[in-house]
Amino acid sequence: MKREIAILSAIVMAAAISSASAQAPAAPGAAPAAASAQAQATIPKAKQTSLGLYMRPREAAETMSREGARTLFVDVRTRAEMMFTGWAPMIDGHVPFVEVTEFWDWDDKEGRYKLDANPVFSRDVERLLAAKGLTKNDRVILMCRSGDRSARAVDKLAEAGFTQVYSQYEGFEGDASPYGQRTVNGWKNAGLAWTYKPDKAKFYAAGR
Repeated sequence: MKREIAILSAIVMAAAISSASAQAPAAPGAAPAAASAQAQATIPKAKQTSLGLYMRPREAAETMSREGARTLFVDVRTRAEMMFTGWAPMIDGHVPFVEVTEFWDWDDKEGRYKLDANPVFSRDVERLLAAKGLTKNDRVILMCRSGDRSARAVDKLAEAGFTQVYSQYEGFEGDASPYGQRTVNGWKNAGLAWTYKPDKAKFYAAGR
């Protein structure tokens, strides 16, 4: 009986230590860890990136609060999304990864307006980096609507020589529920700060 109690006590103590370690805050200046192999396995394939670096909304917000001076946070959605679905004032800037065509052409296959790749996406992100005194080896966080575009945008930046690009893989609005509403996860559903009011200084202006 005593032996069983001793074993049970050891198990409880080990669990408590493990829980405390998991909840302990990161040391000041420490870089956020990349998602574990197990966590990565739960990320849908469409949201996975070549660099394998991911954050959830609160992780991105905490990183910016703690280490914003050494991190660039970029929203990669279209200008229409920024205007009409809101945006997070915590971002450093906005660079669309894709944008609707000049005349809003319709895409019958996708059942939506056509989207064209931004040919100067990497260059414009690098411009934001330089304005903040950072380089391609510093941490960059990308956020789109729900995590698919930001994953492709990460890969694009990796091809351009960026080395620490994280995808905020839940996005700004989050994933769609079975009813088609984006109420599952994401920046807005996490209760983080956002607004509808545009900010010319942070909204995209090609060539600026």
